[in-house]
Amino acid sequence: MSAGDLQLPPGFRFHPTDDELVMHYLCRKCAGQPIAVPIIAEIDLYKFDPWHLPALALYGEKEWYFFSPRDRKYPNGSRPNRAAGTGYWKATGADKPIGTPKPVAIKKALVFYAGKAPKGEKTNWIMHE
Repeated sequence: MSAGDLQLPPGFRFHPTDDELVMHYLCRKCAGQPIAVPIIAEIDLYKFDPWHLPALALYGEKEWYFFSPRDRKYPNGSRPNRAAGTGYWKATGADKPIGTPKPVAIKKALVFYAGKAPKGEKTNWIMHE
């Protein structure tokens, strides 16, 4: 499905809260349940530099949403592999619990660095995972 295939009414804006994203989109996706309006593209975003991602999104002008697999850095480890395109994503700031009264997810902010770690050059691209 492409952005042109979406039948959205005039004035439609996709601006979900963190709770809405987790409960109505991510949890449904993980449970194999359908999403009423398939507005979130499914790609392996770690295969791309961030400036290529807007063209792959189904919707959005300054914010884009994706479902993406998360690989592990080491087969038996828990650390995620954040290498992407010609650089890498680096976590920044404090994690934010999502869900009330009991947190069901964690929101993490990441910044894209061009080049190889640890000497990459910080960019203005930010991702919330």
